[in-house]
Amino acid sequence: MSTVKHDGKVRGFQFSPWNLLLIVPLLILFTPLFNVDGPRLFGMPFFYWFQLAFVLVGVLSTLIVYWATRGKPTTPAPPDRLGVDDLDEGGAR
Repeated sequence: MSTVKHDGKVRGFQFSPWNLLLIVPLLILFTPLFNVDGPRLFGMPFFYWFQLAFVLVGVLSTLIVYWATRGKPTTPAPPDRLGVDDLDEGGAR
């Protein structure tokens, strides 16, 4: 849910297809993906250098989502056309 403040800035969650890119950093939680010793890079086991590389991938994907969605305009909610008398439950018309 997003909220437009008096200064014109939008705050809160805005859904965008770009937000699906934020799933990529969550792949690091799937340990069987990188729970191996080889191949080694500069003598460092795959387990360690893959995690380091994935930190960079996570930062990059977060930056891409930020740049793609920071100026996205939102459509305001339609105005409420019901008056107080229409919402009154008691009394006859």
